[in-house]
Amino acid sequence: MTTAVLMAINLENLLLPREPGIYLFKNKTKKVLYVGKATNIHDRVRSYFSSNPDRLMIPKLIEKANTVDYIITSNPNEALILERELIRKFKPRFNSRLKDDSSYPLLILTDEKYPRIMYTRNPPKNSRVWGPFPNAGAAKKVLKLLRKQFGIRDKDCGGEDGCLSMQIGLCRGPCLDPNGYPEIVKIVTNILDGKAGDLIEELTREMDVFSQKMEFENAAKQRDIIRAIQTTISQRIITSRFYRDCDALGFASRGDLGVVTIIHAKDGSVQGQQTWPLIHRGDIEDSISRFISEFYVLNRPPSLILLPCNISIFLSSWLNEIRGSKVELRVPKRGKLSELKSLADKNAEFQVEKERKNSSGSLEKKSVIECSEYLKMDSLDHIVCFDMAQLQGNHRVGASISLRSGRPLKSEYRKYKVKGDQLDDIQMMLEVINRWTKHQKDWPDLLLIDGGETHLNFVNNLLSQKGLNEKIMIAALAKKEEILFRLDKKPIILDKRGRLLIFARDEAHRFVNQYHRKIRSKKILTDPLESIEGLGAKKIQTLVRYFGGRQGLLHASIEDLCKVPGIGKSLAGRIYYSNSKKN
Repeated sequence: MTTAVLMAINLENLLLPREPGIYLFKNKTKKVLYVGKATNIHDRVRSYFSSNPDRLMIPKLIEKANTVDYIITSNPNEALILERELIRKFKPRFNSRLKDDSSYPLLILTDEKYPRIMYTRNPPKNSRVWGPFPNAGAAKKVLKLLRKQFGIRDKDCGGEDGCLSMQIGLCRGPCLDPNGYPEIVKIVTNILDGKAGDLIEELTREMDVFSQKMEFENAAKQRDIIRAIQTTISQRIITSRFYRDCDALGFASRGDLGVVTIIHAKDGSVQGQQTWPLIHRGDIEDSISRFISEFYVLNRPPSLILLPCNISIFLSSWLNEIRGSKVELRVPKRGKLSELKSLADKNAEFQVEKERKNSSGSLEKKSVIECSEYLKMDSLDHIVCFDMAQLQGNHRVGASISLRSGRPLKSEYRKYKVKGDQLDDIQMMLEVINRWTKHQKDWPDLLLIDGGETHLNFVNNLLSQKGLNEKIMIAALAKKEEILFRLDKKPIILDKRGRLLIFARDEAHRFVNQYHRKIRSKKILTDPLESIEGLGAKKIQTLVRYFGGRQGLLHASIEDLCKVPGIGKSLAGRIYYSNSKKN
């Protein structure tokens, strides 16, 4: 049986988050065999593979299971609620029947002129509903606190003299005096919506006062009430009255590998999750649009889709057509829908990392693996390459490019104007690399320079002086011959397995030359008058207007120039001298 288990699920390849949530054992046909909850998904699932399982059904479950999926939640309470929802939905064969199949209790505000707060499993029609709450004791404490603190009523007495609850301070008595009751309902609603900060602060101050008076029993009661509130309002993301027929799309990427996570919600609670890996080319809108066009052609769109970015009007119209009615699209920034969307993003982050580790990846990723094995390096996931450019000692510039997982990451490209007087490539490169090191928070797996062995030795000396030679692996790649120089290793002529480094060198060469051409063209287009000391763009414009054009300015005398507002005799002389050299 142990052999069968290892063949079905390879424990070494089982990548799981150390987060609260639920896990689902599935068979080869993706049928759910078992749903469980965990404070730490990683530890809980791996415990199923121990030699001494804590339940008799576990060996049979592991034998039948082929995969393990998971959904991350914000806290263990949410996991408890989601576990129950999914057990009801999938009815897994290895989950015991719940002895109490009734729902978890709810807190509600009735739809009446003077709303009542109630603790129930069967809410009246049109009530405002919060929950379900797996921790019933905490929910009851919050109910009692809200009645005591604000006097919100819990029953309809209809009496002229009030009721016992009113007499002992548990009811504001709106049936006798409704003034101020709507404000009380609003405060209670905010607290149940999770906005309990002010109340918790007040209770904390009271707890501190009791502690200072050494009334520790009262302080402990206040502490328990605070915990009850925090426990109750923490159970909010997995269930919400805002969750109707809804899909929340989360997105994460690593290089060209992207993952979309879809969390399905309906009838006020999360129903499940799906994960779709895809090729990501750097544009989130493009990746999300491609996913939507593929996924919803096979699945009927819900009435609401929460997105990580806006999509085209064309795609929005297409979704309406597929559904046969309006599909609302939102990019939520705050509120409960934003929390659900953030949960989808969080799950996508774990899923993309799992896909990255499990997958051999793209052509770019394969080239990284191939090159690192070829050069016997642990990793080449991050490469930075430098190149320099100049023209007869003028317009001296440098540039660096960055490859992550074999793909250019343009946001990490850098351009440099050489500040020193040095004219040779080596000294220019040393200046640029020195400036680069001052702004780095992490170091690449390889620092590649365009050059030969001499370049390599000079850069190594620079890094040694800065104490970085042990942190950064460096290499130099010569043009044409494609000879790679490394410290304490024989030079090698790169073959196709080293194409990643050739690409990095060529990309750096392209980028620095592009920058060099831009600098040169700017110099060519610069107005020669701007080189005259004291003459800026505004004064040039004034001069051109005064003399009716460039030709008039070119033939102006010093006396004529002095007549122009803002042009003194000294500046007029400099302008005249500059013009005389052109005539």
